[in-house]
Amino acid sequence: MKKIKELYIKYKEIINYLIFGVLTTLINFIAFFIFNKLNVELLINNVLSWIIAVTFAYITNKIFVFESKTSNKIELFKEIILFYSCRIFSLLVEEAMLFILVQKMGINEYIIKIIAQIVIIIMNYLLSKLIAFKNKGENDEKN
Repeated sequence: MKKIKELYIKYKEIINYLIFGVLTTLINFIAFFIFNKLNVELLINNVLSWIIAVTFAYITNKIFVFESKTSNKIELFKEIILFYSCRIFSLLVEEAMLFILVQKMGINEYIIKIIAQIVIIIMNYLLSKLIAFKNKGENDEKN
């Protein structure tokens, strides 16, 4: 049990990112499925599902993954803008995959959604770590 705890502490950020990434993906899929059953057009469905999932992802990434502390509203606003900007980039990648592979090539939307999510999880971790929450260590040193 001690070894597991040591491994968790050593890889806490990545483990928490994977846990909350899976939950974010699950939320995205549930919303996608619901909007699909409501006959919302594919690309609009994907954007709506994305908004719900990314809002959940921001909150959990800020608190549990990167443990980001912002000392004022300007820092918080900047962090939110950076996070959503990075996620918009990954949304565009996903939208392109859905458009090309589902709408143009006729591949099943759920299969492509799963493949896209794998690409997006990796991309989002790197973008969050390198851009949106890159000042985490600096904030920790100030406190």
